[in-house]
Amino acid sequence: MRNGPVRIWAVWLLVAATAALCFPLVPDDTVPAKLYVNTVGLSSVVAMAVGIRRNRPEHWRAWALFATGVAVFISGDITYDVTELRLGEYPYPYWADACYLCAYPLLFAALSKLGRGNGGRDWGGLIDAAVISTGIGLIYWVFVVGPTLDDTAAPLLERLVTIGYPLSDVLLTTATARMLTRPENRTVSLRLMGVGAILMLTGDLFYTTLSATAEYTGGFVDSGFLMAYACWGAAMLHPSMRLRPDTVLHTDRIGWARLTVLGAFTLIAPALLFYQGFTGPSAISWGSLGIGAVVLFLLVVLRMWGLVQQVRMQAGRLGDLAMRDALTGLANRRAFEERLTAAVAAGTPSVLLLDLDGFKAVNDRFGHAVGDELLAAVAERIGAELPADAMAARMGGDEFAVLLPVPCPDRCEDLAVRLRAAIHRPIHAGGQDLLVGASIGIADGGDRVEILRRADVAMYAAKADGGRHRHYAGDLDDRAGEEARMGAELRTALNSGEFHLVYQPIVELPYGNVVAVESLVRWWRPDRGYVGPDVFIPVAERTGLIVELGEWILRTACLQYAQWWREGVAPHRFGVNVSARQLAEPGFPGLVAAVLAETGVHPARLVVEVTETAVFGGGAAVRAVQELTELGVEIALDDFGTGHSSLGLLQTLPVRVLKVDKSFVENVTMAGRHAVIATSLIQVANGLGLVAVAEGVETAEQAAELYRLGYRRAQGYHFGRPVMAHAIPAEASAG
Repeated sequence: MRNGPVRIWAVWLLVAATAALCFPLVPDDTVPAKLYVNTVGLSSVVAMAVGIRRNRPEHWRAWALFATGVAVFISGDITYDVTELRLGEYPYPYWADACYLCAYPLLFAALSKLGRGNGGRDWGGLIDAAVISTGIGLIYWVFVVGPTLDDTAAPLLERLVTIGYPLSDVLLTTATARMLTRPENRTVSLRLMGVGAILMLTGDLFYTTLSATAEYTGGFVDSGFLMAYACWGAAMLHPSMRLRPDTVLHTDRIGWARLTVLGAFTLIAPALLFYQGFTGPSAISWGSLGIGAVVLFLLVVLRMWGLVQQVRMQAGRLGDLAMRDALTGLANRRAFEERLTAAVAAGTPSVLLLDLDGFKAVNDRFGHAVGDELLAAVAERIGAELPADAMAARMGGDEFAVLLPVPCPDRCEDLAVRLRAAIHRPIHAGGQDLLVGASIGIADGGDRVEILRRADVAMYAAKADGGRHRHYAGDLDDRAGEEARMGAELRTALNSGEFHLVYQPIVELPYGNVVAVESLVRWWRPDRGYVGPDVFIPVAERTGLIVELGEWILRTACLQYAQWWREGVAPHRFGVNVSARQLAEPGFPGLVAAVLAETGVHPARLVVEVTETAVFGGGAAVRAVQELTELGVEIALDDFGTGHSSLGLLQTLPVRVLKVDKSFVENVTMAGRHAVIATSLIQVANGLGLVAVAEGVETAEQAAELYRLGYRRAQGYHFGRPVMAHAIPAEASAG
């Protein structure tokens, strides 16, 4: 059904436009020329009627009113031609002028209705239309209206009719400019209507000004009128005229095209002054040009004032958005930290840090949409319990914070009890009654960073106690245990950039050339030195910070590989270790895809290393591995042989690489079961078409024996320790 109307309007536009452009070839002011013009005009009215009947627009009265106006206008053409043929000349004014002047109000009313849209009032567009109309009106006044008013010898009716034409054109210009400056009126139909109106108004401008100087001969000017008829017929035949534009009013933007048009019309007053000054200095219309210039100036000032107000309003909105969490409507971390800094400067504020207990299980089971709904409900309950002078914020994820500017232990205690009670009530989200809890840490004293650190420590202590609220005390770090303290320190370290990556080569046997690297995270504390991964990784896993840390590791490793690739020193692949907690995150495969796209790294270059324990339980972790494989990422099973059911996993997981645990490698040169297991594992890998990497190779003898057994990939201190990124090209060249 849609292709039919599209072909009709396109064919009509092509045929009618061709006829309009060919009109100058017809001898001027002859009977064939008059028949030619009126045939095109009447056929355009027929096209409009067909379009209204065929498309059945919901605002058909406005379209019908416009078609009626065009029909009245063309009846004026016919009356003019018949009168001229019958009398030999056209008496002025006569009945054709009545038709023309009656048509303009109909066209104005129709264009006003069509261009109104369903949005709000656009004052900027109205001012732009006023600028254009004032410029056109000034031209008419100088060349037509002024001289007509000064010609007192002409009959009054003749002068009124003469003035009526330019005034009607100015009115029509206002409606056309208003329609074209409204952002939602960018349908094909309304654009064709606007183009047709511009062609008609341009033709009227030439006709009126040239007729006043007795230089008008038709030709291309009449061709412009016919092009207007062609555009209007096509506008009503096009299917887009069916519905009134119904969009929210767009932000008022002044692009280069609109700015050029407004600038040109603003310069009409000085342009006319120069023109009259060169052609007839004694006849300069000082009063008209002066008034016109003042009006245009005031309109431009009003427009600029409106833009300034709009920019202020938008700046206020952007500032508010920058300080507000989009999901919950609470303040975000940035706003909270700024308010906390001000509160510390003014006194000793208290901070309550809340972390939801059980939120991750809800998010994993019911999905992010339900999780977001739950967070919004929790934020609403927190807001309902706040004192008048307090501030609540969402710090990220399922963590919230409350700031009390005035310290009061009893007040904090009471608020913490009320917040926990409010959050513990069932929350209806996603059609379910969900239960979550909250662990709350309370702290005061120190600067902004120290208060948040203390609140973090207290919150983790509360979580370790089974989910309650705890006040920070001087000895809480010791009593809460190393894990609570390290959990807070890990977050601070992540925010302050204390982590970095090192890379350990994976080589090809027997020559030792580097074919891949494994990315490993290291934590350097300025006050204590290095903290081992075996110390902080388990804490990050249990506290959930491994998700944020893992994302940082992935992005940093991808950025580094992209740099190696640009420098032409990149190994074939690079590996990133992924924890069980990360795999369980519903959006993890999407995160990997986004980071790869952001950094420009091809998915086939990335190897995601997972442990057997991480995927043993199946479920979300196995689905994540499968989605990563579909993305093109290779999967390596790390520490292979030490898990629950290694061979069974090979049947269910799309694994490409087996990393044989170092416990089977360290004694491979000795006779016995270790050598047998290492031999069996390489046979399994070869039989399944997998790549086996021997981990923990520390001696040349181990490397030689592994090569004899069939291993072609190895990793360990014998080939290279983990090094900083800049050393990897040297490792590769040395290999």
